[in-house]
Amino acid sequence: MHKITAALAVACYATAASAQTPEASWADSVVFTRRAAIVAALKNNPQLEVGREQTAQARARRVSAVAIPDPVLAYSFDNQPGFFDLGAAGEKNASLTFAVPFPDKFRLRNSIGTADIKSFEAGYSALRQQIAAQTSRSYDSLLVAIKHRDDFRLTRDLSADFLKKTQARFDAGTVARLDVIRARVALAQAENDLIASERDVSVAVDALDRLMGRPVGAPVVPGDSLSVPPPLPAVELLLSDAQRDRPELAQVASERAGARASTNLAREYWMPDFAVSAQRDYGPGGSGALYSAGFIVPFPLFHMSHVKGEIAENVHRERELSATQRDLQAQVAQDVRAAYASASTALRQAVYLRDELLPAAREAYRVATVSYSLGGSSALDVLDAQRSLIDAQSQYADALAAANSSRADLALAVGRSPLEPGRAP
Repeated sequence: MHKITAALAVACYATAASAQTPEASWADSVVFTRRAAIVAALKNNPQLEVGREQTAQARARRVSAVAIPDPVLAYSFDNQPGFFDLGAAGEKNASLTFAVPFPDKFRLRNSIGTADIKSFEAGYSALRQQIAAQTSRSYDSLLVAIKHRDDFRLTRDLSADFLKKTQARFDAGTVARLDVIRARVALAQAENDLIASERDVSVAVDALDRLMGRPVGAPVVPGDSLSVPPPLPAVELLLSDAQRDRPELAQVASERAGARASTNLAREYWMPDFAVSAQRDYGPGGSGALYSAGFIVPFPLFHMSHVKGEIAENVHRERELSATQRDLQAQVAQDVRAAYASASTALRQAVYLRDELLPAAREAYRVATVSYSLGGSSALDVLDAQRSLIDAQSQYADALAAANSSRADLALAVGRSPLEPGRAP
């Protein structure tokens, strides 16, 4: 009856969702496939908005860095007979001055700004992948919580049925009262486990709602089910893909490019800046407009302070990023190998539980119940077989969730979202 009610509810929700436009349906829908959940998270998660705004700030900083300085307008009253005696000033000069930095400084500042933008873009890509992987793991957590709840419901039903059989046998005088007590304890434990499972489902729904940018507490009905994922590709292929696709490597490469440009810019401290101005005297007998052009050359009297100061700082920054890149390359390889080992182990465990342990536990429970019905086994044998079956089903659900979640972790280690095509882990 519970399954029929749940199926009707899902069908009603799906019909209502299909009547909406694709752009608006995700907000009101309660039925989500794994792909739909990840798409919703990538579209609405507030953390991604933070990343987009940080990237926009980097673009604005580049514009400011390469902008020509604003001209300076000056108006002065000169040759005054008294302080603030402006009306009797002998000269009234107005000037407009442009100060233009050395042209190569614009190129280097543009390189620094572009590298900064690419670094934030790579960081944003990494954040998208993390959100996608986290959403996939939360989806698996919800699936396994629902599967545990269903298992506990089945345990409760089996325990209730066993209690009825034991009570009937006790009334017939074929079993002791202790068997009835044991059956009631088993039923109470099953009810308690079922109550706890409702909390786990609620927590998993709330976590998924938050990742998808929905109001926490909005209902979610998974459209997918737990299943054994396909075999993994060779780890050597994934290692090469990771060295090419990991956003963190692109980010540190952009930071190195920006650091090189910063070093070159610091070394141009002695380059001249250009100044162009126009001046006019509006005083009595004032001359017409006068123009001037020139350049401003710093006098590098304290040359070593530059060499050991900002230049040295940028050089050491380059070396720091070079070492960081080498360490990150090793870290990426380690991440891939660790994630691959976890995914491979989880896949093997899921297959073993499905093909070996679960069938054996089901057969043991069937034999124990049949034997008990015929009076050939005790209540302890049935309860023990039932407990072993439920444990096997619980282990299988956990193994399926681990196998799928570890695939998401492996995709993240390789440098792609679970939704991205290609050599999928």
